[in-house]
Amino acid sequence: MNVVGHLINGEMVNDAARTQDVFNPATGKAEKQVALASKQTTEQAIAAAEAAFPEWRNTPAIKRARIMFRFKELLEANADTICKLIGEEHGKISHDAAGELQRGIENVEFACCAPELLKGEHSRNVGPGIDSWSEFQPLGVVAGITPFNFPAMVPMWMFPLALVCGNTFVLKPSERDPSSTMYIAQLLKEAGLPDGVMNVVNGDKESVDVLLTDERVKAVSFVGSTPIAEYIYATASANGKRCQALGGAKNHAIVMPDADMDNAVNQLLGAAFGSSGERCMALSVAVAVGDEAGDALVSKMQEAMSGLTVGAYSDATNDFGPVITAAHKEKVQGYISSAEKDGAAVVVDGRDPKVAGYEDGFFVGATLIDNVTPNMESYQAEIFGPVLQVVRVKTMEEAMKLINDHEYGNGTCIFTRDGEAARYFSDHIQVGMVGINVPLPVPVAYHSFGGWKRSLFGDLHAYGPDGVRFYTKRKTITQRWPSSGVREGVSMSFPS
Repeated sequence: MNVVGHLINGEMVNDAARTQDVFNPATGKAEKQVALASKQTTEQAIAAAEAAFPEWRNTPAIKRARIMFRFKELLEANADTICKLIGEEHGKISHDAAGELQRGIENVEFACCAPELLKGEHSRNVGPGIDSWSEFQPLGVVAGITPFNFPAMVPMWMFPLALVCGNTFVLKPSERDPSSTMYIAQLLKEAGLPDGVMNVVNGDKESVDVLLTDERVKAVSFVGSTPIAEYIYATASANGKRCQALGGAKNHAIVMPDADMDNAVNQLLGAAFGSSGERCMALSVAVAVGDEAGDALVSKMQEAMSGLTVGAYSDATNDFGPVITAAHKEKVQGYISSAEKDGAAVVVDGRDPKVAGYEDGFFVGATLIDNVTPNMESYQAEIFGPVLQVVRVKTMEEAMKLINDHEYGNGTCIFTRDGEAARYFSDHIQVGMVGINVPLPVPVAYHSFGGWKRSLFGDLHAYGPDGVRFYTKRKTITQRWPSSGVREGVSMSFPS
């Protein structure tokens, strides 16, 4: 069985003392294995990055950017291969994988602007013959720890920008679907990146803990669940590292009585069930304001969902694919059963769908649950599956209170035709990313991505302008060249 190893100092390393099966979630079968890096292997990757840093940091920004331009071209030329690898190990339908890859490429495009992004600020004659300026310098060795649900896009939130800022990188991708990430890293080498600048170690907690505690690693980026994000942030911070740790979500959409209901339903279908709901920005709760809006929403959703198909990644006519593991399938279906037991109405039941030819796959069908209340376990948890729950309230204020009171604050949206209501919502909602008739308000690459409350640990959001700040440190220089022949007296006052 093929074993996915590690990329260290430009070479493939097969530390196969410990391995883990990698499943095709559509068939339910293990089709390859991934090597789980030991402490020593992870330290080897860090050492390679540390050795490559001095020369890389002194490489002009324009030359670093040119490598990213070539990398972008290679990503586009090899898109079909990347999407196939994503589909085989994540289960994402080919069109969804292509969308993921495109959003990753957009972050590479932003990184190509390195000469502009890294320009400092300059002030001449801040005092007599004194000039002052700031510049942005790289941190050194930085690390990224990324989740299974976006094996191409989320790593590209991190390493392209980190690299063009002059850092070297150690990436620990998800061990559940490592192949597309490794293939992308090899394309970066093909684009001309020097050996050791980008390293990939596959692994589990053993390798993660090395990255969090090794003093050579200066910063850590993470995307995953909130409990793990808390652990990452606390451990990295305790070891003197800069850290951004993006956690979980429970994203609500308020559906107002004046909403264009047909448009809202179409938008909710993709936002709730796309990628099997395995997105940190998935809309998992629709909050209907008033029973009339609630009845219309549930009726139209039920009708529209009858045409959705779940199946294998290779059939582009499918709307979404399986969830990532058998255990996760059981977990998602357990939340559906929990809601039903607590008194909610399962209007469309996606438990145990039959997919011809893929009977052993980890499939959960699109599920709609009505009359959910905030005290239910299914409401409180991040289900991370193709499940949309409907909560009914009487007023917009009540709907907003639900969102503001929740521990997560990643994304939210409102469906309305009322500009005043939309403005009030965006001003007062306690969530980091807000959509107005836009269900997945994921910022473009030249803005930054991040939630509030327990959806983000750290001060800076991912990619975009905040990414530049995260991967650099500001240095301010004040310089004076006294006039020839002028001898200055002593001043004991604080300089002004």
